[in-house]
Amino acid sequence: MDVLDIARWQFGITTVYHFLMVPLTLGLGMSVAIMQSMWVRTGDEKFLRMTKFWGKVYLINFIVGVATGLVQEFQFGMAWSEYSRFVGDVFGAPLAMEGLLAFFVESTFLGIWIFGWGRLRKGLHLMALWCAVIGSWISAYFIIVANSWMQHPVGVELGEDGRPVMTDVWAVLTNNTALAAYTHTIFGALVVAGMFLIGISWYHLWRRRHDGIDTVDAEGRVVVGAADAVPGRDRKDHGVWIWSLRFGAVVAILGFAGTVATGDIQGKLMYEQQPMKMAAAEAACHTGSAFSVLSLGDPGSRDCADVITLIEIPGVLGFLGTGEWGAEMPGISDLEPEYVNQYGETIPDDELYGDRAGSEVEYVPVMWVTYWGFRLMIGLGGIVAAGAVIALWLTRKGTVMRSPWIMRLALLGIVAPFAANIAGWIFTEMGRQPFVVAPNPDATGIDGVFMFTAAAVSPGVTAGEMLFSVITLTAVYGVMLVIELFLMTKYIRGGVAASMPELAHTDADDDGTGGDSDDKRGDVLAFAY
Repeated sequence: MDVLDIARWQFGITTVYHFLMVPLTLGLGMSVAIMQSMWVRTGDEKFLRMTKFWGKVYLINFIVGVATGLVQEFQFGMAWSEYSRFVGDVFGAPLAMEGLLAFFVESTFLGIWIFGWGRLRKGLHLMALWCAVIGSWISAYFIIVANSWMQHPVGVELGEDGRPVMTDVWAVLTNNTALAAYTHTIFGALVVAGMFLIGISWYHLWRRRHDGIDTVDAEGRVVVGAADAVPGRDRKDHGVWIWSLRFGAVVAILGFAGTVATGDIQGKLMYEQQPMKMAAAEAACHTGSAFSVLSLGDPGSRDCADVITLIEIPGVLGFLGTGEWGAEMPGISDLEPEYVNQYGETIPDDELYGDRAGSEVEYVPVMWVTYWGFRLMIGLGGIVAAGAVIALWLTRKGTVMRSPWIMRLALLGIVAPFAANIAGWIFTEMGRQPFVVAPNPDATGIDGVFMFTAAAVSPGVTAGEMLFSVITLTAVYGVMLVIELFLMTKYIRGGVAASMPELAHTDADDDGTGGDSDDKRGDVLAFAY
């Protein structure tokens, strides 16, 4: 295999894996902060239990997410040194802000929250969590600012050596592509958290029904019971799960509405800034306004001759691209000659490109990746929203049905928003090829600022070295995945009692925080509470 291909696989694998943790951290952190705010405001122990349970799951995910994220920045120097040299003057500012400001705030206040239980006043302790959550949201913003500059270079001018030099940091930080991508990502994270809350809460409510703790009356309304012999499975436990489930449904619905609005903005920006990406996403081979509902073709093809459109709706594509029904949108057959004329038919004959100099450039992305990635992102999001609405309706009488199949479907629904997020990012990154820094039309970007992916790889790295790193990192990430799933499963199955061992003791503190007990010695995250 070529070094470039291996390097792309490595970055793709590590990035996709890392991004499994990111949206759950962003969305669940905000949810836990709201839960603790409700406890501080009302004093209701139900909200304390929710905070403890979901907070522990949040910490497990956060810790693994940090560990996997460290590899991302190392790769810039190890596998993509030429890319780092090209964008270094621009990337330095947002990445430094992310590490020195946002991540510092996030980790510091999260540590205060972890060790502050029972030591800080409730208000101060809650403020520490909000600061940590806001810090994580700010951290995500700086990362997306860096990525969005690759999609839409702004705030720079070309230096004498051909490298972009930042001249306007404010333009970089307020890049319209970054603002749209960030809000879209945050709403997507809320959808992930919402479905996570729904699926796990449904499971615990189902267990209460299955074990005979909760029953229903003749009208189908819940009759809440208690299993006095089992710690934590009392009447308050029912309140934890039904409130979490319905809260998660509302979060998922609002998050989906936000992703639709921000996604529409992103789509219009992409048609301005990267028209080839959007044309490939719609399998729009020819200029027009018809929207493809279903097109088929050779999975590995970039050739429009292999695309067969089975179902299309006239006029919709123009509305999606410009907001005007029936507007003519450029197709691949018209865009490809423009790219060839502007950026060349072959990779420049430059020492920077090594053996790849003079090779033909493929300006059309692999269409099945962009086409189906775009539709998976939207389709799975719609399924999630529908599932959240159904969950609200089915739990209107205070509990869930006893059907194990519906319970399994609720748990499976947790996967859908994760898959939608991953599909969206794969579409975004794969659709930018063959550029690692995409050129934009003169009206929207900086003329001449672009970089072919073929030039971005570290020149001194061999295929063997790169392959070794891919295998090693994939193995390490596999082990970390097993560890996270083990810890998640352990505490999720254990319910609130697994996060609050003090529920097994009658000498718990009046405020519900409890004291240290011998039972906590077997709790790998006992330090948190």
